[in-house]
Amino acid sequence: MSDHTDTPPPPARFAYGRHTWKEVAHLLADLPCALAGFLYAVATVAIGVGLSVTVIGLPLLALGLAGARGIARAERARARKLLGVRIDEPSRLPRRDGFFPWLWAQLKDPVAWRSQLYGFVRLPWGVLTFALTTVSLLVLWPVLPFLARGLANADRGMVRGLLSPSDELERRIAELESDRGVVVDTAAADLRRIERDLHDGAQARLVALAMGLGLAKEKLLDDPEAAAAMVDEAHGEVKLALQELRDLARGIHPAVLTDRGLDAALSAVSARCTVPVKVSVDLAERPAAAIEGIAYFTVSELLQNVSKHSRARSAAVEVWRTKDRLMLQVRDDGVGGARLDGAGTGMAGLAERLGAVDGVFVVDSPEGGPTVITAELPWRDRALDTPRGPAGDPARRRARDGARGR
Repeated sequence: MSDHTDTPPPPARFAYGRHTWKEVAHLLADLPCALAGFLYAVATVAIGVGLSVTVIGLPLLALGLAGARGIARAERARARKLLGVRIDEPSRLPRRDGFFPWLWAQLKDPVAWRSQLYGFVRLPWGVLTFALTTVSLLVLWPVLPFLARGLANADRGMVRGLLSPSDELERRIAELESDRGVVVDTAAADLRRIERDLHDGAQARLVALAMGLGLAKEKLLDDPEAAAAMVDEAHGEVKLALQELRDLARGIHPAVLTDRGLDAALSAVSARCTVPVKVSVDLAERPAAAIEGIAYFTVSELLQNVSKHSRARSAAVEVWRTKDRLMLQVRDDGVGGARLDGAGTGMAGLAERLGAVDGVFVVDSPEGGPTVITAELPWRDRALDTPRGPAGDPARRRARDGARGR
């Protein structure tokens, strides 16, 4: 979506400037464009509604509404080129699987219906503007700049009123659709990472362990010493496999975060950083588990960047709450130069993840340092995650379900 603002023309005066000629060109083109739009609107709506009692009527109407969006896009481009009207493009309809969901989405599309309405009301206005502009060019040419400005302003209002996104809701829908794609892609990437880590790490060690124990079993009677050595080696493989599984589980959701919250979990993360890290968590209560997890992994990845790229001598992590926002800040005294698009830093990925939950991610890292990265997340109370009271208590619920045989 575009975020441009309108470019206001200079005040009209008794002279023919570039803006005046653009407005005159737009007004003269109103009639042919309005005629084409009117004929399209009448034909598609009349045919679609007239044949709605048949099987093909509604699909034809839906196709006509989809085409109306294209005509409106062309009108917005014409207004942008000649009148300086820069408005956001309405969000696209979400993709629907199946014919009937697609049909229903097209038939209830408010953007398309407003575009058709624009086609209906434009014809009389196009006739009027064409006639007045043509007469003014022949007879009233001294006041044409003022007349053209007035008519063009009416055109501007019509484009903004009927061809702009209806309200913030459409903008918000487009943002949520984009955020949903980010969440889906992130979840798929995390799943592939877990599968790869299991396949290359713990799974390979467990396969080798099974083979080693099988060989030790065969040698148990014939060569007890060799069998004992194989069992010792298998014992070492078990320890390594357990450590890899613990590391993998920590990467999914560390137990210390679940049991003790952000303060303890971030202290554990900072202890693994290659530079001294001071951790300060000022929270009177814990946020919702999902928000807490995002905060943990954000700080964890930022501290990994400090270890790998910053060449810092010290770092600090601060976490606090401001009204309905959870604030995070990671600072280091390194060389700076961190960017959201920096290769290999993962900053852009962090920004996308936070943006998907209405978060904000700000990087302040001039060359030479220091680097200050601030993130904020929406605060959700942990109480909303688990219902309270006797019926909602997890232990009571498990006991109740067990008594019911579930």
